[in-house]
Amino acid sequence: MSDRPLKLLLIDQDPIFRLGLRVALEAIPNLEAIAVVETDTVALQILAEIAEKDPNQVNLVVLEFGNCRSTTSQQLGFQFCRQLRVLYPNLPILLLSSVQEQGLLLAAKSIGVNGYCPKGTPLPELVAAMQEVTDGGSYWFQDTEAIITPNSPLPFSKLRNNLRLSGIANIDATLAAVTAQLQVPGLPVLDRAILAGRRRELLAARWLLNRLLVSSQERQEEQIPVAEQPPLTPSLSSAIQQRQTVSPLLSPGTLQSALFTSCVTKLQFSLQNVTDIPLEIDIFREDKKRELLYLILQKLAEQLDELRTSQIEINQLYELKNTLICDLWQVAITDFFGKFSRIKIGNRNIEIVNLLLQNIEVVQRDILNRIPLVCELYSYLLLQTELNIDNTSYSVVSAEAKSQALMILENLLIQVANGVVQPVLNYLADVEEMKQKFYVRQLISTREIERFRNDLSWKYRLKNYINEPKAVFESRYELFVIAPRGIANTSVYAPRNQELVKLSNIPLIVTLLLEFSDAIAPRLKSLLAFVGSGIVFILTQIVGRGLGLIGRGILQGIGSVSSVEKNFRRNSDRPK
Repeated sequence: MSDRPLKLLLIDQDPIFRLGLRVALEAIPNLEAIAVVETDTVALQILAEIAEKDPNQVNLVVLEFGNCRSTTSQQLGFQFCRQLRVLYPNLPILLLSSVQEQGLLLAAKSIGVNGYCPKGTPLPELVAAMQEVTDGGSYWFQDTEAIITPNSPLPFSKLRNNLRLSGIANIDATLAAVTAQLQVPGLPVLDRAILAGRRRELLAARWLLNRLLVSSQERQEEQIPVAEQPPLTPSLSSAIQQRQTVSPLLSPGTLQSALFTSCVTKLQFSLQNVTDIPLEIDIFREDKKRELLYLILQKLAEQLDELRTSQIEINQLYELKNTLICDLWQVAITDFFGKFSRIKIGNRNIEIVNLLLQNIEVVQRDILNRIPLVCELYSYLLLQTELNIDNTSYSVVSAEAKSQALMILENLLIQVANGVVQPVLNYLADVEEMKQKFYVRQLISTREIERFRNDLSWKYRLKNYINEPKAVFESRYELFVIAPRGIANTSVYAPRNQELVKLSNIPLIVTLLLEFSDAIAPRLKSLLAFVGSGIVFILTQIVGRGLGLIGRGILQGIGSVSSVEKNFRRNSDRPK
């Protein structure tokens, strides 16, 4: 066993467990917890900073798969492990988790996790497992040694299957990243062609890997006709039949996991606002933006799991839409700032969450109730309905449906995050503690904060009186999306006739002016073209010719004067 110091990064959402384990490990010689964090995003940022300074500062990652009871959280955990494998291929990973399902542990092993210990493992055994994994070995808790079924295949078959699963996992991670880049609006044609070619290569490699490394027995099992398969029990048969009536290809959980995985990948992009529209989250540092968006995504996943358990119907979604978004906003504020966190303002200690939640009516009116296509997204993820966006109906399993759903999801996350920040700007904008924890460096002075708030105020006025009526009249929604260069905006078609009928006062005048402009513009263009051609004719044919004649006369006059002078000189030079 190596004597080199063991330096680990611990990732776990449970603050009590993090604290307890850190205190216990402090008593172990040659072992140091470099950082103890709650989220995958913070862990990636710390690893990136360490890689720039000293790559050997961390030699082990110990993690838990988020909330192990949530399927989506487990999928996000697998995605994070794949990212670690791509970014830091030589960094060992130890899974310290309450997960005990054999399938999940086998999947973790196949994507490159080096070891596993259940929570509650005695400290000496846990330290030994950490050291073994750090030294390049693997450690899987003895009770889970037979992770594969009792009829386990031969060792060579195990190796071949592990290689296949590991290769497919790496291909899927790369494929998800390429697909996410292809979905970026406004991508240049050349870049799109290159990415499309790379995606085809990855799909071909995935198919070839499945063909080469699958055993003949597994291939025969795949080819067994339905009639020859063993009969199912009545309850299982009815459950499968009910699931297949929803979608014969994907379960709702799989659809949600695939979409959320793509969103997590895009959250690693730059989050700088590259639009000309100010956003509330612009005042936050990029790491805080990413942390907030990731938290909202997690809470949305938990909300969807609850709705799926309650078997909600599509008509109920439309009735509960505002309530669902408001609940998501409230839980995001509570978890992001801390339920019992306090801040000192003057001589008072104020609970941050209670103060921010008082602004609910304003946030709902200005932001939350205006988030578009929320019901369509929920229905797509929960009930697997077709996605009707941009005057097109997309099949549930199509890549186009996933692309459109991803845009709606990104806009939902960004707008809810704006709603979280808005009451901060209303109540705690110039508090020094908030500036130090959250604000970007360029917006920490009082003058810059007030200028930023004024920009937001003008944004709301323009949106209420001009931009939103114009969007309603043009039958479109404005969406904010995450692109490689930062937060961008795009628009999609949507029928908004009912909203157009309800417009009044200034918004109605704006639409009438737009209609008048559309009506008079062709005639005005024709008139301007006629006047312009007349001016051109006058300048070229009349004024131009007149100036030409005048210039010509002047030149001829100059020539005549010079000839007279020459004749006079000749006559004067003759002898008398």
